[in-house]
Amino acid sequence: MTFNPDADLSNNTTRRRGRTAAIAGGGGVGVLGLLALIAGPLLGIDLSGLFGGSTGTAPGSSEGSVIENCETGQDANEDVDCRMAGAQVALDAFWGENVDGYVAPTLTVVDGSTSTQCGTASNAVGPFYCPPEQGVYVDPTFFGLMREQFGASAGNLAQLYIVGHEWGHHIQNLIGTMEQYPNNGTGPGSNGVRMELQADCYAGAWIGRMTEQTDADGDAYLQKPTETQIEDALNAASAVGDDHIQEQAGFQNPESWTHGSSEQRKYWFALGYSEGLDVCAETFTRSEADLRP
Repeated sequence: MTFNPDADLSNNTTRRRGRTAAIAGGGGVGVLGLLALIAGPLLGIDLSGLFGGSTGTAPGSSEGSVIENCETGQDANEDVDCRMAGAQVALDAFWGENVDGYVAPTLTVVDGSTSTQCGTASNAVGPFYCPPEQGVYVDPTFFGLMREQFGASAGNLAQLYIVGHEWGHHIQNLIGTMEQYPNNGTGPGSNGVRMELQADCYAGAWIGRMTEQTDADGDAYLQKPTETQIEDALNAASAVGDDHIQEQAGFQNPESWTHGSSEQRKYWFALGYSEGLDVCAETFTRSEADLRP
């Protein structure tokens, strides 16, 4: 388990939006489908049209409906949609204590696909943060595709790491990091890679302090993670490293990196986990060589 079964999650505002669609990649996906599932978000493009699977969208103006029956930590442990809703509550508690004037992002669980100001949200794109909406989108079927098509374990804590990473982008938007360090191209020392490594670090810092956030009754939202669970999260960080993704596609080109290597992503997640938020600023102050473990 990851959540305290007694934790009160009834104040979550997570919504479900979209329309039921065939799972992209269902029935077997080759390397092209793998790139659409994993490399597409890293490159900032939706490659879902290049392979089988639904690309239909629901109207982006729809706010969707609040997810029901996600009241406790036990619900979050048993149901992936409730796990996302529980992550929202715990993340808001953490960042509300660490960022002055914190404004929570919206969290939308995508059912099939839906349109956003940043493009189509679906499992073919993967979880992402949309800055103009200040919203996080995640289709939980993506976690299954990570396991089936990419060999990632994608267990409960890995799922929380992924959501925590996207929350990290919201913090970067909120406190002005995105404006201070705009896109300057690709490569190991680019602002884009530094931004992603910082989001990994933020996710690690949250998970490292997650037992400190409590509900109104004083019950911790989340339990202390086991070593196995931490390995699960590190496995997810490794699976989405640029070098690992490129290796799956049969090439290596560090100058095209947008998110950092597997070892870098694991390193910055682990550093945030062990040392806390303050160290995460170093992704923008260290030299390119020192970004590596």
